[in-house]
This record gives sequence, structure tokens and C-alpha cells, in this order.
Amino acid sequence: MQTATPFPRHIAVVILATLACSFAANHIAARIAFDHDTGLLLAMLCRAGVTLLALAALVLWRRESLRLSAATWRWQTLLGLLITIQSFCIYSAVARIPVALALLVVNLSPIMLALLSWALGGPRPTSQALAIMGLILIGLVLVLDVPTRLISSDAPDGQWVAGILFSLTAAAVFALALWVTEHKLSSMAGSVRSMLTLILVFSASALLGASGLIPGGLGLPSATVGWIALGCLVLLYGAAFSTLFICMPRLNIARNAPVMNMEPVAGMLLGWLILGQMLGPLQILGGFIVVGGIVLLAYRKH
Repeated sequence: MQTATPFPRHIAVVILATLACSFAANHIAARIAFDHDTGLLLAMLCRAGVTLLALAALVLWRRESLRLSAATWRWQTLLGLLITIQSFCIYSAVARIPVALALLVVNLSPIMLALLSWALGGPRPTSQALAIMGLILIGLVLVLDVPTRLISSDAPDGQWVAGILFSLTAAAVFALALWVTEHKLSSMAGSVRSMLTLILVFSASALLGASGLIPGGLGLPSATVGWIALGCLVLLYGAAFSTLFICMPRLNIARNAPVMNMEPVAGMLLGWLILGQMLGPLQILGGFIVVGGIVLLAYRKH
């Protein structure tokens, strides 16, 4: 089998940066949709359904095998459920707090993955890696505006607290999903793994919506703007996700993946330009510390 020729690095970086901006814009569109009464589960269903069709076409075109062992099916099912929870949590966070803040907290998943891998018998993080993690946590304290909130006499904002908890849960669940992918499903073709994961996300979202456990989960947008935003989030996510898998053999992901960490920075800029969500100067500084630290960790690994 002939190996795909990698893109020149500057082209690969531009493609990955564009995809990161598309993923960020998907969350901006999601916030607009939620502000116009779009159900969270409806957004998950539409996003997973359209992306699933694109990946299924890719799998059929490549004639990739769907034969899995019983053990692999169990881990694949777990992965699908984890990504369902992660998707629900990050959209729940985006609906409550500024998009950039939610994305910055979710981007703590590499730290959680390193600690989880260590706890499950993997290598202990080096002193340098631990120092970078400490720096990232300092940045997170600034991002969350903890000093101001500690000296404030106002009661904690319930929506803010819930949004942060949803973001932290999304980060932790995604770290576990990454561990499962790396240690139990690494031999599978990425497009097959992602297609099966999206089937489970779609199915779980549909069952949850039909159960009525989440009031308004399948609610339709109440205005034209909401419908447009719903369409945009589906197109932005589906196009970015599909492009990533189609181009992945030529993107040299091992070397260039840290570029994707610009997603929260793009979310910060788009949130300000489109939604008027402005973070304070210390929060912006903290955001760049968090992103810079994560990029440092990624480059150390590779």
C-alpha cells in the first residue's frame, strides 16, 4: 500500500489552523442556537447525523473492514458513550458561560490524560512536564478569574459554576476517551472508529431525547436566526471533521497536532466579535498561558 505524500509543513499548518477555527466557530453557532431555544440534544443529533453520513461514505469508498472482535466492540461501545457524555457536557457549558472559557477548561484534557495514564501504570510525568502542568493551572486560575471571585462579596453565579463543572467533566471524560483510543483501539482505522463512535452518539442522543429526561432537549429553534445557527454548527463541524480524516494521512499529525490548540484562542476572538463575550485582561493572559503550556507539552511529547 502506497503511503500518502505529506503536505509541505506550512500547508499542513494552515489546514489544521483552519480546522481549529471551524471547530471554534461551531461552538459559537451552538451558543447562538441555544440562545434561540434550540434543544441541546437536537444539536447533537444533527451534528452527529450529518458527520456520520460523511464518514460512512469515506469508509465505504475506502472499503474498510467493520469486523471487530468482541473485546474491541466493548471498548468501542465505551468510547461512543464517553464521547456522547463529552459532547453533552461541552454544549451544556457553551450554553452557560463564554465559549472561550468553556474551550479553555476543556483543553485541560491533555493534563488529565497524562495523569490518568500514570495512574493506570504508564510512565510518570517528568519534572519538566509537571512544572508545565503547574504553569497551566496558574493560567487556569487567571482564566476563571478566581482572585476577583474570592474577594467579591456577591453570591456565586449558579450558571457560571454549572458551566465550569460541565467543562471540567467534558475534559475528564475526553481524557478517558483518549486513553481508550490510544491503548485499546489504536489498531482500528481512524475513520471506522469515528464512524462507529458517531453511530453511538447519534443513537444515545435519540434515545435520551425520546425518554424525555432532558426537558426541551429536542426543542426546535424559536427564530430564523436559531435555524441558521443550527445549520452552521452542523456544516462547520461536519466539514472540519470530515476534512480532518480525509487529509489526515498527509498532515503529519504527530508533528503538527499542537496547531489544533489554537481552537480556544479562535473561540476567544470569535466570541468577542460575534457574541460580544469579552474576557478581562487577566483572563486573556491566563488563556494564552494555558494554550502555550499545552502546546509545550505536546511538542515535548513529539
